Amino acid sequence: MTLRVTPQLKAAAEIAADRDNRSLTGLIEVLILNYCKGQEIPIASKKETSQ
Repeated sequence: MTLRVTPQLKAAAEIAADRDNRSLTGLIEVLILNYCKGQEIPIASKKETSQ
C-alpha cells in the first residue's frame, strides 16, 4: 500500500505513533482497525484471506 499525505500530516502521524510507542505502519493499522470496528465493517482473518 502506498499512501501520500502532506508533510504536515506525516509529521503529526509520526508524533502520534511515537507517543503510542508504535511504528507509523502500526499506527495506521490501529486507526483502520478501530474505524472498521466502529463502522461494523468485518475484517477477514489471515487464514480467510490466504485461501
